Amino acid sequence: MVGTVQTKIKYGTLHLKGGLKYLMKYNIFSINYFNKFSLFVLGYLFFTTTNYAQDMTATIKNGKFQNPIGSPVRGDNVKFSYPTFLKEKKKLKINIPNDHIIEEKLAIKSIYKKNDDYVMWIGHATFLIKLGENIIITDPIFSKNAGPLMFGSHRFVKPAIPLKKIPETNLLLLTHNHYDHLDTRTLKKYPFKKTKVITPLKLKKYFSFRGFKNINELDWYETIQVNENLKITLLPAVHWSKRTLFDTKKNLWGSFLIQYKNQKILFACDTGSGNVYREIGDKFGPIDILFINIGAYDFRPMFDKSIYHTTPEEAVEIGRDIKAKKIIGMHWGTFILSLEDPFEPPIRFKNAAESYGFQKDDLVLFKIGELKKIQDILE
Repeated sequence: MVGTVQTKIKYGTLHLKGGLKYLMKYNIFSINYFNKFSLFVLGYLFFTTTNYAQDMTATIKNGKFQNPIGSPVRGDNVKFSYPTFLKEKKKLKINIPNDHIIEEKLAIKSIYKKNDDYVMWIGHATFLIKLGENIIITDPIFSKNAGPLMFGSHRFVKPAIPLKKIPETNLLLLTHNHYDHLDTRTLKKYPFKKTKVITPLKLKKYFSFRGFKNINELDWYETIQVNENLKITLLPAVHWSKRTLFDTKKNLWGSFLIQYKNQKILFACDTGSGNVYREIGDKFGPIDILFINIGAYDFRPMFDKSIYHTTPEEAVEIGRDIKAKKIIGMHWGTFILSLEDPFEPPIRFKNAAESYGFQKDDLVLFKIGELKKIQDILE
């Protein structure tokens, strides 16, 4: 096989079209014996069970990616019920504080008048991060709901600024394929298709299909040098992936270590707690700024909490484990994805500081649309 095919097999990203061409080229079967539907089914089964190279860092078992060794395992007592979830969700009262959102025109103005390095919260896990000449966007979701068509959780606050008014980005980081992170409607309308994209393994197709050209898939602990001053490494997260009934854990997930000059920023996003964070701290710490989820953890009465989303206290504990100087709490205040009060996470987050060796000012919260200079965050 040619080198490009070998590379695609190694990283498990063969597309159906290319795969069928390969099978036909080498006379593995003849198209005369199959109709188009049969070809599709056979091709899908073949390429979703492709073996991965033995030198991969992420572990695969029975065709599915696995969390790092020492990660929590979901118990047998989990009784998730979507009807029960919807019933309990209706009981929640969303009382949005007056200071939760920056006025849109002020948010836009703050972006374009700042030359300093900064962080701006668009909402949920979507941030703009400016580092020198680089403007990074993370897990961009600008749609009204996190789900296919009209389904899934709906935003109770709109994005800080409209998609068409964001500054030109040169790097897009995508952590995993859940609907509240991989928003294909946003990707379709994304105004800067020349943006360099970095994703975990097997997520390239979502971008290439929507016009992006510069797409890079990484395995855990793989690094890409974006430019002279900026380096990105994909690190493990304790999470999972699923977008359809047929692709559970077929796509990798992860966190991004952003190294800019002498600064280290870890965008951990969706994760549960686990032993891997002490290992990351030993290998890559200290970390200047940690971004981490502090919401979507309570699923009572179905089960106590999610092992795939940290509680606010667990998020701070991870900050201690990786030797973080500052922690930014995110993944709250935008969608209802679980059953805690939507404005409980930031309170618990701040209150956990001293228990894990931090001052309250070390734990950073944003208003939607708020911009903070990185220098001010680190002070």
